[in-house]
Formats: sequence, C-alpha cells, structure tokens
Amino acid sequence: MSKRKPVGTSASDTLAERESRPPVEAIRAAAFAQFAERGYPVVTVRDIMRACGLTQGALYNHFKSKDELLHDIISSTQVELERQCQQAVAAAGDDARAQLAAFVRVYVMRHCRLRVEALVANREIGWLGADRVADIRRSRRAIRDIVVAILARGVESGVFEPPQVEGRYDLKAMAMALLDQCTHVSMWYGPGGELGEEQMAKLYADMALRAVGAKSPS
Repeated sequence: MSKRKPVGTSASDTLAERESRPPVEAIRAAAFAQFAERGYPVVTVRDIMRACGLTQGALYNHFKSKDELLHDIISSTQVELERQCQQAVAAAGDDARAQLAAFVRVYVMRHCRLRVEALVANREIGWLGADRVADIRRSRRAIRDIVVAILARGVESGVFEPPQVEGRYDLKAMAMALLDQCTHVSMWYGPGGELGEEQMAKLYADMALRAVGAKSPS
C-alpha cells in the first residue's frame, strides 16, 4: 500500500480541544483527521472514537455506520462551500468580473483554511455508494453552474473574451478547469509560506480573470 501524503494535521486534538467540542463535532473532527492521514478503508470506528476520546457506543448515538459518518462529513462541508460561494457572488454586484473574483477568493480561501476537509471530500468520496453520493454530486454541479453563469454573463456583456474552440465557447469546460485549479490548492498549500491565505486567494482570482480574458474596467 502506498504511503499517503502528509496533510500537516495531527490525527488527534489536544485534550482541551476535545473537551470543548460537542460529541458529534468531536467525532466529525476526528473522522476528518483520521481519514486524511490514513485513508477511509484502513480507519476503524474504534480508531475514530479513540482519537476523539469517546466510547465506540457514542458514535452510534449519532451515526449508524462509518459509511454514514463519511457521507455526513463530506456532505456538510460541501453544502457550506456551496452556500459561501452563492453568498459571495450575490454580494459582488452585477459585474461578472467582480462576481468571478469574489467566487474564486472565497473558494480558494476555504480550500486553504480547510485543507483536511477538502482532501477527504475529494479523495474519499469514491468509497460512498451511489445513493449517498448523489446529493454531493448535485451540490458540485450547482457550484459549477454558478461559474458557468458568471462566464456567460461576462461574455454576453462583453467583459470576458475566453478562448474559443473551433469558433465557439465551451463555458462548462472552462468552469471545470477553473474549479480544478482552485481545488488543487488544498493539495499543496500550507501556512507559513511566502503568501498567506488572502494573498493566495487574490492571486488565484487574478489568474482566473486573466484566463477568461477579462477586460479592465473603463
């Protein structure tokens, strides 16, 4: 079995941090850390409960199985990401340039700050069955469609000139490329580098605007 890349987070919290959380939140935090560090198939319910300092029976008061727990932590972080993206775009006004920049900033900030959550959500989702993964896929499509709508608005208003393929735009492909780029920051970003989270988010926003051929405001 290949070794997993370290994610810069300990599998267990300090005792004080554990005791400050409600049991269900302690379970979620421990699950994220354990799955990120070792991978879903290897981690047992006992491992998770030992990491958060609770008994194994405590998990079953909140989740029926390890599978349900994985679905819960991925879907909860996905729903919050969708909410934050919608909120950022709505607050950015009518200009597609401002909307795209706001979207990218909040998306990248979240993936810098919550690296463990992002890694688990993107790497371990394949262990979920089709019935459990459906709502997560729906949310991801909704986020993609937010970007597609921004790009379409920018092209229609003449402030974006993205690349064309055989004389036409493929805005869905461009949206997916932008999202892939922004998501991947969680694979390598870590605190203490030359750029902080906000600087990284601004850099990615500027790159996104250049990628779609955004025109400078007159």
